[in-house]
Amino acid sequence: MIKFKRVNTLKPFDWFLILGVIISNILHMALTDTLDLLGSIAGISGVICVVLVAKRNILNYLFGLVNVALYALISYKAELYGDAALNALYYLPMQFVGWFLWLKKRENKESVTIVSRRFTIKQRVLLFSISAALVLVVAIILDYFGDPQPLKDSATTVLSVIAMLLMVRAFMEQWMLWVAVNIISIIMWSVAFANGEEHSLLMVIMWFFYLANSINGWINWARLTAFKDQTQTQNRL
Repeated sequence: MIKFKRVNTLKPFDWFLILGVIISNILHMALTDTLDLLGSIAGISGVICVVLVAKRNILNYLFGLVNVALYALISYKAELYGDAALNALYYLPMQFVGWFLWLKKRENKESVTIVSRRFTIKQRVLLFSISAALVLVVAIILDYFGDPQPLKDSATTVLSVIAMLLMVRAFMEQWMLWVAVNIISIIMWSVAFANGEEHSLLMVIMWFFYLANSINGWINWARLTAFKDQTQTQNRL
């Protein structure tokens, strides 16, 4: 039986992000006089998920399951078929993969948080080189098949796939890629909002909170992994 202790690992900034997206959804409902329940649940569960990821909290996958399922549906309705497929066919099953991999990486057998790690400089250079090459190759393919924004679509898809792999393996470098994905997604949903797509404004709000959390997660994981590397070096001396 799986046991957890000290389930709540949130700090004031984390609560600011969670309460911020909830209040933003309430204001959106009041100002537009509409109840977008689907978009609100997707946005709120998504922000809670990524906040917990930044805290290295394994319970993120419970909220992630709700978010990716609803986001896939919303993307499909907005005719963003690449995003819909990415969430339904990749992110959704990866929630289960991540859960079981993070269970093995916990700080102890009852901990809700995991031990994170980072690449060496050489590995980081290799990661970014491969990422850039794959984005370019996929963009060329999408352009051949008539995609109106091949580079943007390629970047969000390729970087998201790689970032998710790094996330389930608990590598700090995931946050560098998530920041790029968040910025591109804000632009994408802003265009959808300008075109009058349903749920689009709530998705813009969600991605802004994602971006703030990604920066916070980058700082937290960088600090923790740097401390871990320093401790290991000192222990070897």
